[in-house]
Amino acid sequence: MAPLPISSIGVGKIDDVQELIKSKPNKVPERFIREANERGVLVSHKTHLHHHIPVVDLSKLSKPHTDDDFLFEILKLSQACEDWGFFQVINHGIEVGVVEDIEKVAKEFFEMPLEEKKKYPMEPGTVQGYGQAFIFSEDQKLDWCNMFALGVHPPSIRNPKLWPSKPARFSENLEGYSKEIRKLCKRLLKYIAISLDLKEERFEEMFGEAVQAVRMNYYPPCSRPDLVMGLSPHSDGSALTVLQQSKNSRVGLQILKDNTWVPVQPLPNALVINIGDTIEVLTNGKYKSVEHRAVTNRERERLTIVTFYAPNYEVKIEPMGELVDDETNPCKYRSYNHGDYSYHYVSNKLQGKKSLDFAKILN
Repeated sequence: MAPLPISSIGVGKIDDVQELIKSKPNKVPERFIREANERGVLVSHKTHLHHHIPVVDLSKLSKPHTDDDFLFEILKLSQACEDWGFFQVINHGIEVGVVEDIEKVAKEFFEMPLEEKKKYPMEPGTVQGYGQAFIFSEDQKLDWCNMFALGVHPPSIRNPKLWPSKPARFSENLEGYSKEIRKLCKRLLKYIAISLDLKEERFEEMFGEAVQAVRMNYYPPCSRPDLVMGLSPHSDGSALTVLQQSKNSRVGLQILKDNTWVPVQPLPNALVINIGDTIEVLTNGKYKSVEHRAVTNRERERLTIVTFYAPNYEVKIEPMGELVDDETNPCKYRSYNHGDYSYHYVSNKLQGKKSLDFAKILN
């Protein structure tokens, strides 16, 4: 979430995709149709590729650090961060009821009448509220997706006017869910630090009062999924991102691996984790953020709940000294304020990993 909104921007007419499929279920407006080289590749969810997405068992990482299970799982985590930038976590300790509760109210929110959802608008140039984010011109192509995003922590990033009074228990369920995800992110960062041979509290001490935001993405069915994109390719500006996909959803997330878009089939009761740009910079490129996107489906809707966890806006970000060597691994990224990068990230449209150019040292 950006520390400050951007001044007024002309974005043109942005159709609500849920309303589009009600009024014209077989028509895709021109503004949603992508150029041939930008369109989503529809890959069967039965493809063998998704089986290669690493899976990390957090119950094994709770064992003593000398235990063989712990050592094996830390190695898996390290390889996942270095080779994929994405992994799934199982046995993460978050109760099924907490996950189901947030999914229930998120679904109920998107099912409300448009006029009710419009009470919480995402103004052009901002990333909180209901609508579409990262739109900066009247001719920019749109994603086949409705979003509802909120700043969660610290309280200073919240916009209370955007927290809905309906559905009932929305705020209560989101608060409870976000607390559990926050604890999970802290645990994951400890294990990631250990995998890098760093002190396990290294990231938490560095991040200060970490920033946490949530975005709920609703992808309605689309009559021509071959022409549109659910969510444009991008990497995340966060340190860690946690994705929960609603039960019975079709596969929609794809990650770019070896120049191939690989579909991610979430495991039951698992959460999908990805490394953000901030961790890439802090590790001097050892652990890389990965470009990913969402595709749509002809028959089925898809709902995801995504949490972004990042350092406080006031924190200075630069490669950690332990991971820089002038001869074998020179510094690849400059020093910058995280708030400045966050502002830069939300001030530009989603375009692969282009936002990270902000931090790179160009030779």
